[in-house]
Amino acid sequence: MRLVVAKCSVDYEGRLRAHLPLATRLVMVKADGSVLIHSDGGSYKPLNWMNPPLTLHEGTPGEDAAALGAISTWTVASAKTDDKLTINFHSFEHDSAHILGTDPGLIKDGVEADLQRLLAEQIELLGDGHKLIRREYMTAIGPVDILARDAEGATVAVELKRRGDIDGVEQLTRYLDLLNRDPLLKPVTGIFAAQQIKPQARTLAEDRGIRCLTLDYDAMRGVDDSAGRLF
Repeated sequence: MRLVVAKCSVDYEGRLRAHLPLATRLVMVKADGSVLIHSDGGSYKPLNWMNPPLTLHEGTPGEDAAALGAISTWTVASAKTDDKLTINFHSFEHDSAHILGTDPGLIKDGVEADLQRLLAEQIELLGDGHKLIRREYMTAIGPVDILARDAEGATVAVELKRRGDIDGVEQLTRYLDLLNRDPLLKPVTGIFAAQQIKPQARTLAEDRGIRCLTLDYDAMRGVDDSAGRLF
């Protein structure tokens, strides 16, 4: 990754035209070829950027840019479209290159796979007498997170989400429609389980006969001992 802190102006040409006046900015050139231009504000979002595939040419400024004080010009051109960034540098404060290596990616705490594992281990959270059939029960339209049997032996399909919204209810509804065609499984009821369930999703689920279950992730992994708290 190359990091350049410099006083520059930026012109974009493509679907429209845009101009960033002269100011001190951070220009990032990533290993994948991406070029991003940041200011000191605006949170994480760049002021302008271009994604690969592209070409980057460092050269001398044109006559007009040089007359305004530019000492170097970068021309960043998309390989697929007519999009083009022209960065005119007037002074450089920092220019460095760094090898960051392969990033393992963000590992989120409480993702659905972890919730699925914990709920399978604590299947009684679905209700007394529930027994696990299997995790990731495959269907023609994708895997059901958990398939279980209730105390009466009826099949239960569980859809797990960190944050339950209407899309999750629709997904579970499709699974239930398919599973209830299987004479070995039907009748199949549904449970929509999540750490948080939006009111609209809860209303839709209950209207379709789907039970909602709010999961306490900390309690499930033994972090929060609710029985030992006064409040």
